[in-house]
Amino acid sequence: MSTAFLPLHQRESMDLPFFEPAHKDYLRQVEAFADGRDDPPATAANVDANCRELVRAMGAAGLLRASVPQAYGGDAPAIESRRLALAREALAYRHGLADFAYAMQGLGSGAISLAGSEALKAEILPKIVSGECIPAFALSEKGAGSDAAGMACRARLEGGHYVIDGEKTWISNGGIADVYTVFARSEAAPGTRGISAFVVYPDDPGFSISERIDVMAPHPLATLRFDNLRIPAERLLGAPGEGFKLAMRTLDIFRVSVAGAALGFARRAFDEALAHVRDRRLFGGTLGDLQLTQAKLGDMAVAIDAAALLTYRAAWRRDALGLSTTREAAMAKLAATENAQSVVDMALQLFGARGVKVGETLESLYREIRALRIYEGASEIQKVIIARDALRTAAAA
Repeated sequence: MSTAFLPLHQRESMDLPFFEPAHKDYLRQVEAFADGRDDPPATAANVDANCRELVRAMGAAGLLRASVPQAYGGDAPAIESRRLALAREALAYRHGLADFAYAMQGLGSGAISLAGSEALKAEILPKIVSGECIPAFALSEKGAGSDAAGMACRARLEGGHYVIDGEKTWISNGGIADVYTVFARSEAAPGTRGISAFVVYPDDPGFSISERIDVMAPHPLATLRFDNLRIPAERLLGAPGEGFKLAMRTLDIFRVSVAGAALGFARRAFDEALAHVRDRRLFGGTLGDLQLTQAKLGDMAVAIDAAALLTYRAAWRRDALGLSTTREAAMAKLAATENAQSVVDMALQLFGARGVKVGETLESLYREIRALRIYEGASEIQKVIIARDALRTAAAA
């Protein structure tokens, strides 16, 4: 979707010392791609085809190099949180489904980048970069979302194969993915310590899609079923029983990018609101002349900048300093998603009845932002992560 609004790479936030010239160049490339597209609005009927086309087009444009390490066609020696966050911010500003499709190329294959064998990496990751392969990250279950210790999906070792039985649900790219990273309990250990990670292909005997899930902002989602699914032991990712740690390492990289997407939605809502209140005539002036309107705009601007600083700090801390960002990523995701929900809601209120009309930008943003407060760790889980880290730090001191 083309806009007349100020591109992200020209905003003053890009002059902060978190970024290098290569990040700004990549951001311009992402913005040019998004501005050059005119895709139809996503619906339950067309979302699969739209996603496949977006992934193919992003691969052809070179955008997906940020999804994998340099050795397999990536831009940098390791996956960079800054590139991911900036790209998602720019895409979400313009095209919600493109943001989703982009994000899943990295998240879906992240565990393979981190812990896959050389053979698996060489087979899968270059196809992620080109857009030939669509991946998925299959962790959640009906009884194991925020509480992964409740995982019921099982994998047992039989000779040189693992046999997987169970279900996964709320799986993004479910039904269209070419490869799935599946987490299942394989060891007799309590809590999350017995969980392992595996590479599964949709043509493996015993794999099926038991349900497609429609949500308020259409994305490909599904419930996966494994019935005596038998795969070579070489498709284990990392060590047996280390799958939960691998999932958390993957989420630590990509969680900051969720904050980036939230920033994109919030910035678009704010820009739409600014344009609207300057043009909307009432009471002998404009909507923007009213102090109540100005108060909302002030709240929106502060919420966006506060979230941006937390987001960019977390990404920079991981990339430039090589430090753990579990707490910082949680802070960024919590603030950015909660603030974006508030910003979008305030912007929609300024539009009045027009804001809830199907097809309007604010109506679409209102549906798009809501899921970000839930996936990759709900807001409540982020608060627990932050609090526990603060308690540990205090105890250590």
